[in-house]
Amino acid sequence: MPEPIKREDALKALSRDHHHGLLLCWKIRQGIKRSIATERIKSYVDWFWNNHLRQHFEIEEKLLFPILGNQNELVKQTLAEHRRLKRLFENGNDIHKSINLIEEELEKHIRFEERVLFNEIQKAATKEQLEQIQLFHSDSKFVDNLTDPFWE
Repeated sequence: MPEPIKREDALKALSRDHHHGLLLCWKIRQGIKRSIATERIKSYVDWFWNNHLRQHFEIEEKLLFPILGNQNELVKQTLAEHRRLKRLFENGNDIHKSINLIEEELEKHIRFEERVLFNEIQKAATKEQLEQIQLFHSDSKFVDNLTDPFWE
């Protein structure tokens, strides 16, 4: 078993956001497994995107990525993944396909950020940069949308 990653305090709130993103993937899998109507799953996915994930991407892009620079290969990869995920979340055409791809790609994306990108950011960040991140992204309690808990 690999040793747990020691996360800087300034990045812990973003890592907790990632936990909720992984739970979204699990909820989608549960919905698919239980043959829940695609519209019900999409309704929750839309809520999650509009209330959590969109802002999370913006915070990463404004506060974290400049630490390594937009020409850094890891940052380039992550920005491309953000663009792809944004298109999937906002796609209104083939909803079933989009939901399946969101589940797969979001999980891979989060694992990459946690295991690779955040480690590099931690190594490169100055104390001031970490303080700036902590200042602009405090740990707020996640409030889930339980109006239709299709995953239960």
